[in-house]
Amino acid sequence: MADEIDGTKFEQRHGKARVRVGRVWRSDDGRHSFVEWNVSISLLSDCRPAYFRDDNSNIVATDTIKNTVYAKAKECSEQLSLEDFAIVLGKHFTSFYQQVTAAIIKIVEKPWERIYIDGQPHDHGFKLGSEKHTTEVIVKKSGALSVSSSIEGLALLKATKSGFEGFVRDKYTILPETRERMLATEVTATWIYSFESLSSIPSKPLQFTERYLDVKKVLVDTFFGPPKEGVYSPSVQRTLYQMAEAILARFPDVSSIQLKMPNIHFLPVNLSTKDNLIVKFEDDVYLPTDEPHGSIEASLSRIRSKI
Repeated sequence: MADEIDGTKFEQRHGKARVRVGRVWRSDDGRHSFVEWNVSISLLSDCRPAYFRDDNSNIVATDTIKNTVYAKAKECSEQLSLEDFAIVLGKHFTSFYQQVTAAIIKIVEKPWERIYIDGQPHDHGFKLGSEKHTTEVIVKKSGALSVSSSIEGLALLKATKSGFEGFVRDKYTILPETRERMLATEVTATWIYSFESLSSIPSKPLQFTERYLDVKKVLVDTFFGPPKEGVYSPSVQRTLYQMAEAILARFPDVSSIQLKMPNIHFLPVNLSTKDNLIVKFEDDVYLPTDEPHGSIEASLSRIRSKI
């Protein structure tokens, strides 16, 4: 919230960061579901007297904010997505406290995955996966809403069907052109949903979780192409755009998507001495690196009709 004071602009918010909560749900057939969330909450509220006049009467204590996370997790008797839990928290803070005008909820889900034993899903066993599911939800007292979700750390690699040609060459360029290289990246994808009010949120249980899995599948399928022939990538930029385009084409409830795809390099290994060739690179032996890496990112959004 911004206020003008003696020729200056004052903005403030407060909340609680990194509230860790684990939640187990047990079904009647003995199957357990489990999530671990890291929750951060910022409240936009009228607590200016605390800054100007030593008056804390409008402050929601950050310890109270922390306790509310656990209380609301307990109240959620049915399994729900992290997006839905963020909405539950946002609705609570904006309705329960008169002075709170908006709540910003960020949640990171630790990637626990159900384990399989002899091909069968275990009723109560989980292992830690890789990429993370995150969300940011903004709930306003008016009922206005913004929901975004992200995949972080989606590591992808294909050993062929990638090249890079026709780029700018100048006196500093030593990179050779190629139609045969390894392509590796660690995708961060963030998409914004088209829902703009609490009343527009779908009522289907775990809708956001299903959409997260669907988005991840489309991103992965577009990156790799068909199992046997794959798909050629002339640049990270082209592949990134194809992935973003596929998401908007597939999911009408996604209004925009941002992709960050660092180009993680695997360098050809050639080893020789003055008299002896030790290793000749034949698209087979590489030196894996993680830095420096290429930095490529872009976003794609639907253009709203002005009618």
